Amino acid sequence: MSSPEEAAAVARGLGRPVVLKIQAWTTGRAAIGGVAFADTPEEASTHCARMLAMTVGMFHVEQVLVEEKLPIALEMFVSLMIDDAERAPALLVSFEGGSGIEERGDRVARIHVEVDGEVDHHLLRHTLEMSTVPADRHEAVIEAIAAIARTARAVEARSLEVNPLVVTTDGRVIAADCRVTVDDYAVFRHPELGIDIARELDHPPTDLERIAYRIEQADHRGTFYFAQLPTTGATGEPGERVVGFHGAGGGGSMMSLDAISNAGFTPANFTDTSGNPSAAKVYAAARVILAQPGLVGYFGSGSGVASQEQHHSAYGIAKAFLEVNLDVPAVIRLGGNSEQRAVEILHDACKELPATVEGFTKDDPPAFIAQRFRQLVDMHAGGAWEPCPRIVPAFVGAPGAFSFPLNFGAPGGAKGSGGAPAWEGRVWIDISRCTPEVTALVVRHSGGVLRDDNGSPALAISGEDAASKDSEMIACEIECWRAGEPVVFVDLPVLGLDDEEEVA
Repeated sequence: MSSPEEAAAVARGLGRPVVLKIQAWTTGRAAIGGVAFADTPEEASTHCARMLAMTVGMFHVEQVLVEEKLPIALEMFVSLMIDDAERAPALLVSFEGGSGIEERGDRVARIHVEVDGEVDHHLLRHTLEMSTVPADRHEAVIEAIAAIARTARAVEARSLEVNPLVVTTDGRVIAADCRVTVDDYAVFRHPELGIDIARELDHPPTDLERIAYRIEQADHRGTFYFAQLPTTGATGEPGERVVGFHGAGGGGSMMSLDAISNAGFTPANFTDTSGNPSAAKVYAAARVILAQPGLVGYFGSGSGVASQEQHHSAYGIAKAFLEVNLDVPAVIRLGGNSEQRAVEILHDACKELPATVEGFTKDDPPAFIAQRFRQLVDMHAGGAWEPCPRIVPAFVGAPGAFSFPLNFGAPGGAKGSGGAPAWEGRVWIDISRCTPEVTALVVRHSGGVLRDDNGSPALAISGEDAASKDSEMIACEIECWRAGEPVVFVDLPVLGLDDEEEVA
């Protein structure tokens, strides 16, 4: 229910005492006042109003479950999970309930489950015989536990926890509460579950997380993981100096996250772009990070990713910073292949921005660059970052401008409505400024995508696969910018961010 009036109406319709639970992705709801009992519709309305005013982590409670209060005689705990060592599902069962189960490990039964979801009924029956569950309820409990395993198999869950599974005073066996985690890689097979994004988050997806996930689905090259983090403490006070965080490589990203936290900053998000992502994907990641207000700076650091061509990341980050005219400090650790070239690109392309942008390599430890970042933030005279429309050159869309499309929908990319690619872009070139010398500059940095037609200012596409060459054309854009000839612009509007834009 999303209002006190709805809660009262449900309680009135049930005609009996009810229980109310906040719908928040957290454990320990009772301890924070997120569970309450009501004997009347008026009490249900009062509890619901209080709960809807609660904040859990960085999220406000938006819905409250109102359900019949069960006359519980006995509580049990049942959890199905995937045992990675055994490469098979397993059940953890406690016939003493779930409270304090961590301290009762020796009294928790572990029961093998076949990969087809079938449970060993004989073993379950033997376990029940040593419990306090009434004998006349054993078969009902066995069937309930078997149904839990079958349900987990049907939805391809990595875990399914029923806490508690109860026997009521009138003999019913009921799953009173349940939590399911579906395998990320299986979500696309289960549209009936209504899962917004295939991420194991600890909160409902935010708007920015949905935007990031669309980009991840549209571009199969490399990884782009984005999750927003709480920036307020338990008292609701804002965190100390909030920063945008951009990592590369899981382990190195976590180490870098610790480094920036230890330097006295609060990360607004966790982001990872690794596995040789395209320049476009790194660009989109930077744009999503910079869609968060109140940042005192941008901190990028991960592991020394030996197989990752870091100049692609440098081009993508530089493009994002230039488009929004970044005015807060940034440090970027670009460890991996071509790291020296990447640092040079970043420094040169961003040297005219209002705030300092510095690049580092894998030889610079995360703790060192976190301290350097702190120095830059302390020296920065401006205020915190406020998201702004990206700057689009005036020649974009102008008559006579040379252009061609970029398409991220295939192979392997997600499709939007009607089968259209979920993310599309376009390359624009200001032909009016393309002297023979500028044309040669553009061709030289296009990675073979463009050619000069017989020495004239006119350009032509060299190959049939130009639509997939975003990394090459982003490199071309930044290299022309570095040469003082900003005649190329790769237009990559991010759905959900670029509704309003500024024309240069």
